[in-house]
Amino acid sequence: MSDDYYLELSENPVQFENASSVNNVFFDEANKQVFAVRSGGATGVVVKGPDDKSSVAFRMEDKGEVKCIKFSLGNKILAVQRTLKSVDFTNFIPDYPHLEFSHECKTKNASILGFCWTNWNEVVFITDQGIEFYQVLPDKRMLKLLKSQNINVNWYMYCPETAVLLLSTTVQGNVLQPFAFKTATMSKMTKFEIELPVVPKPAKLSLSERDIAVATIYDQLYVMYLKHHSRTTNSPGAEVVLYHLPREGTCKKTHVLKLNTTGKFALNVVDNLVVVHHQSSQTSLIFDIKLRESEGPVSAHQPVLPARSINPCKIPLTGPAAAPSQAPVPCELYSSSWSVFQPDIIISASEGYLWYLQVKLQPTLNLLQDKGKLMDFLLRRRDCKMVILSVCSQMLVGADKRNLSVVATVFDKLNQVYKEYLDAEQAYTTAMESGPSRSSMSYKRPVRTQAVIDQSDMYTHVLSDFTERKGVNHKFIIAVLMEYIRSLNQFQIPVQHYLYELVIKTLVQHNLFYMLHQFLQYHVLSDSKPLACLLLSLESTYPPAHQLSLDMLKRLSTANDEIVEVLLSKQQVLGALRFIRSVGGHDNVSARKFLDAALQTSDTMLFYTIFRFFEQRNMRLRGNPVFNQGEHCEEHVAYFRQVFGENALMKPATV
Repeated sequence: MSDDYYLELSENPVQFENASSVNNVFFDEANKQVFAVRSGGATGVVVKGPDDKSSVAFRMEDKGEVKCIKFSLGNKILAVQRTLKSVDFTNFIPDYPHLEFSHECKTKNASILGFCWTNWNEVVFITDQGIEFYQVLPDKRMLKLLKSQNINVNWYMYCPETAVLLLSTTVQGNVLQPFAFKTATMSKMTKFEIELPVVPKPAKLSLSERDIAVATIYDQLYVMYLKHHSRTTNSPGAEVVLYHLPREGTCKKTHVLKLNTTGKFALNVVDNLVVVHHQSSQTSLIFDIKLRESEGPVSAHQPVLPARSINPCKIPLTGPAAAPSQAPVPCELYSSSWSVFQPDIIISASEGYLWYLQVKLQPTLNLLQDKGKLMDFLLRRRDCKMVILSVCSQMLVGADKRNLSVVATVFDKLNQVYKEYLDAEQAYTTAMESGPSRSSMSYKRPVRTQAVIDQSDMYTHVLSDFTERKGVNHKFIIAVLMEYIRSLNQFQIPVQHYLYELVIKTLVQHNLFYMLHQFLQYHVLSDSKPLACLLLSLESTYPPAHQLSLDMLKRLSTANDEIVEVLLSKQQVLGALRFIRSVGGHDNVSARKFLDAALQTSDTMLFYTIFRFFEQRNMRLRGNPVFNQGEHCEEHVAYFRQVFGENALMKPATV
């Protein structure tokens, strides 16, 4: 069972003073910071962030209970709300006076519900009567109003990743008005309505902020609505309804996640997966909205995997009762003191810990039996490469020809992603080579994600091991290799020569020369110089390989030098000379190379023929049969003189 935990809490949580030793604990989603606030005399604040740079401790004057506290981006300015009318600011910028200044909301009789930093020096106040967008001027210790909007507000929610603010309006609170923020600008987006369950009259439901979360999934902004089970409907349980919120255009309901149970839930988003925590069963479910199970404008989704608990873990005991040598204690999972924040944060105020929720991919292999669906799931995950390669290796263990269709499906899914990356890389290169233009400026270099499994990955981690595995039917090995090559060809991806070499070596190892001959004859294996050289090396095992190699080199047409080298190495000196003459390269070849090869044959008449050929070439090109000093043929001339005599040397033409 322990192998089944596909969710875990981060190994090194952020630790802060727990709720028993401080008055209040606040979390700032924009900076991922926990503020532990202790009052009494002066207010002590300890801020813990994801790293030491974002952690800070300070004291401030006690001016009443802190309702909200947040740093602007980069810890430059601190904002503290203590009343319903104003927010206090303190500069933390180096060399600026460390003084506090205050700002009241401009709308009379309005109460400030909270505030959000949208930039290091821009803040928005949310009141029950609207929003006020300000620029903070730290040097002047004042705020400048940039824009405001009057609207009745029940509650608000801010997504720091996209700088989009959601306001709940109307009596039932289910009409949401989004605003988008960008440097010094505030834009009103199209409002939309969340469909509430129908309840018997006179009862009326209202939308609570506890049932709403905002998060980015696959680079798109979604509003997630936790729709609780209604007895008046036939629904077997609660649902999470996803509304896609584009920057421009209308917000639409696009996905429904079926929870198939009722109770208390909380939502996270991890690695583009929606994670739904269920408190009473102490389990979590994960959904992938890209795994479409139904066509149409709204897709219904079942959980990708069976419900599982977060992996149990232990934490050091904190607080006054803790002794330094005390052993860690089990963490209370799904505790009622847990607070869940987007996208992937879980905080236990009672224990004083902040964790990042993480997905473990390895356990999913045993839980998702459909290899095609598993591959679709894995290819969209962040750290997927080694897990995908292990799936490919495991898939081939104990498999036979009946599994080939599954193997083909997996290869096609991998190569589709591989091809998309290659095309994007090619488009980027072409755009850059064409010089700067409006179209080329829009191209960004494609990011090579871990989902790009190329030929070298497959060769190194899967196929080369597979071909050497004992007890596997060699016909199945060849079928798998050819299936991978077929898939590459289908996506028009040039096959690397080492894959063909793997096929040839496997065929030779099992003496399947007839199949090798057919593969070459019908060009199943594409021509290449490395392949031709491999064929040459097989001549002692399979003599026809020599001719097959030469034929391949001739077809390549750019391999004339290689063909000459091959023929000379086989002491076929006249054959090499005939070939080089047939392609018109005989005026440029090295005389010494041919004369060396002729000497090594110990055939004096062959040496005579080759020597005479090059004398005649010298005569034709320079009007003199004598070899130039730069050709380094002195020893060959000496040998010729020794064997055939001085008079056998050609004489220069006399005028």
